[in-house]
Amino acid sequence: MDLCSLIDRNAAFAPDKTAIAFEGERLSYAAFAARIERTAATLKQELGVGRGDRVAILSLNRPDYLVLLYACARLGAMLVPLNWRLAIAEQLFILTDAGAKVLVLEQAFEGVLAELELEGTAIVGLDFEPPRGTTFEDLLARSEGNGRNPHTDLSCPLLIVYTSGTTGRPKGAVLRQEALFWNGVMSQHMHNMTSDDHVLTLLPFFHVGGLNIQTTAALQLGAMVTVHARFTPDTALAAIERERPTLTVMVPAIIQAVSEHPAWATTDLSSLKAVATGSTIVPPHLIDRFVARGVPVLQVYGSTETCPIAVYTRLGGDLSRAGSTGLAGLCCEAKVIDQAGNEVPAGAPGEIAVRGPNVFFEYWGNADATRDALHDGWYRTGDIGLCDADGYFWVRDRKKNMIISGGENVYPAEVERVLLEHPDVSECAVIGRPDPRWDEVPIAYVIRRSDCRLEADELKVHLQAQLARYKVPRDIVFVTDLPRTALGKVQHFLLKQLDAQSRAQGEAS
Repeated sequence: MDLCSLIDRNAAFAPDKTAIAFEGERLSYAAFAARIERTAATLKQELGVGRGDRVAILSLNRPDYLVLLYACARLGAMLVPLNWRLAIAEQLFILTDAGAKVLVLEQAFEGVLAELELEGTAIVGLDFEPPRGTTFEDLLARSEGNGRNPHTDLSCPLLIVYTSGTTGRPKGAVLRQEALFWNGVMSQHMHNMTSDDHVLTLLPFFHVGGLNIQTTAALQLGAMVTVHARFTPDTALAAIERERPTLTVMVPAIIQAVSEHPAWATTDLSSLKAVATGSTIVPPHLIDRFVARGVPVLQVYGSTETCPIAVYTRLGGDLSRAGSTGLAGLCCEAKVIDQAGNEVPAGAPGEIAVRGPNVFFEYWGNADATRDALHDGWYRTGDIGLCDADGYFWVRDRKKNMIISGGENVYPAEVERVLLEHPDVSECAVIGRPDPRWDEVPIAYVIRRSDCRLEADELKVHLQAQLARYKVPRDIVFVTDLPRTALGKVQHFLLKQLDAQSRAQGEAS
């Protein structure tokens, strides 16, 4: 049995039921299963994709994204979702690091092809014919044979999802098919999900949040999923009123955007039995906006490495503990540990660790990072939290130095690496600054090399060529010194305090 078998079984039980709705069109479970089978055959027969090969995709959300995921599951291959918000240089690093055998992309992102010189990578256009490749539909039309691979099961790796690297380079977290399966079981438990549910997917599929918190869980259960290519508050609210979904996931930035939209007060939300949220510490006032409209808000904690569901509050469960992200999931364990790995007493702060079949297998091609993260099956998240005597978790701080801007992870080390590539930058440090819209935005403190006249605008141009827009510092502050430890390491937490003091003084004056 592979993960795709669940789609086949749902197609057998309810062939005419809608699996995916997208831009006015509907794909039944029978049609979904058939397209997966044809795609798997195409990958196998036309492109030589087999067990262990990597298929990268650069696209907005669309049904064929999910078709490719399950086709890879059928073949024992791995899907590598590319974040379309990244700069081309970042996407090329991931393609090279993953050794993608195939790159499937939308025409909107064909700019990556001008710089792509990867030997042995086949190019497939989802909605166009690339100059050095073919269209997805043409491949499907000429495929023959079947897409079955007898050597696949739930133990096969299925996803390589790249996370921004604490060392300045992203790491590819490898998730097995079984991780998605058990993550789906926990999602179903969390949401009281049944095949009668209707999920509205607003988050991008290049994140495990958009892909796995509800979407794949719903498809594995035989529920319906409405997919939006990308989020906008007006289309999201219109879909809630018109399509009547029962479940959706919204990161805090999306909750803020929809709740501040002019149509918020008049939109009928009565179809929603719950909204799930996470990815960062969620401000209570945002939760209150949905609760005031009669919609429960469920919190979920996890990361790319946990697929992502690890800890959650459950629909029908205890939602009264303000700020709690809930209990360890139905199919995994979680605990709070000290630096030596020992579990701390109830209520004491420490690092959150997670163990279970939903936890990632390894970082692709990075044995050192894998050893640092996994200890006897426990994934050390790097997040600081506490667990009370009843098993409820609170997340107190995020991964050391990490910035979460609009639901996107920004690691200072990655931005600092690009800053230091500029010839006029001597030293630098990047921190997160609170922002009313994005939760946090990156800010750079920079020491210029002597006798240079580097200005902020010039440095931003340099950064924009290498980094996604959300990673480019909102403000660049030139300084002559940075706070450091006795060993010379920059103290980011002190820099954040100094930044806050500086802004407070500026507002006071």
